[in-house]
Amino acid sequence: MSTADDALDAWIGRSETVHDSISPTPLVALNATLDHPAAGTATGTPLPALWHWLYFLPMHRQSEIGADGHAKRGGFLPPVPLPRRMWAGGQFAFHAPIRVGDTVARTSTIDAVSTKTGRTGKLVFVKVRHEVRCNGASLPALVEFHDIVYREAQGPDDVAPPPQLAPIGTWRREIVPDDVLLFRYSALTFNGHRIHYDRKYVTEVEGYPGLIVHGPLIATLLMDLLRRKLPDADVASFRFKAVRPTFDLNAFHVNGQPQADGKTIRLWASDHAGWLTMEATATLR
Repeated sequence: MSTADDALDAWIGRSETVHDSISPTPLVALNATLDHPAAGTATGTPLPALWHWLYFLPMHRQSEIGADGHAKRGGFLPPVPLPRRMWAGGQFAFHAPIRVGDTVARTSTIDAVSTKTGRTGKLVFVKVRHEVRCNGASLPALVEFHDIVYREAQGPDDVAPPPQLAPIGTWRREIVPDDVLLFRYSALTFNGHRIHYDRKYVTEVEGYPGLIVHGPLIATLLMDLLRRKLPDADVASFRFKAVRPTFDLNAFHVNGQPQADGKTIRLWASDHAGWLTMEATATLR
């Protein structure tokens, strides 16, 4: 292991706590963005699974923003010296509802940092543990593990990994990832990453063919598909993994398949060509 890797390891165990309150306006806005009819948001209304991402937003000053629209390296997250940063996946345990009107605290801890070498060069994986507590409770309502991957800039000779054909499921919904959808989700999550809205930047600097659909948005759409099909379902846990980027150039699909045990729902996203782009599993209580 290099001295630089040792320096990144020094971030393991670092922790920070931020506070927020569950106000109704973000719920109304995401509800509209996901094309649901208007719904009540009175005090006590529970958040749908993953909608906690509308809170604890990263309030970095404009002078603290880097060239890619993210906050400059360092601070809470380790200063990984690789230019491309992506949300690779996550795991969630839902213990109690988070409700409109709650005062909430999120304690985040760097759980692990690991370095690997892939086909396109060096990769650094950072796993962050988030615990969300409501109204001063000692036990978390939600525990989330957030997987971040940093990688080298795309080179002219890089070859994409072979795609995996997505299965055909019982549930299927088409999503059109137009500029407005991506903009609204970026705004709702205060996400300044330019790969989601700056076409010149994403194509000329990062070398992608189009705007990239947010991984958390696709994960939210997978959970939204479950909610549409099983509106009374009580989700105990959820995990997702990004497999391939999804671009705004074509419509894509979110898919689902309830399993024989009656509690496990397999969920996945597929692009216009039928390739798997995200895989996920939800477990019901």
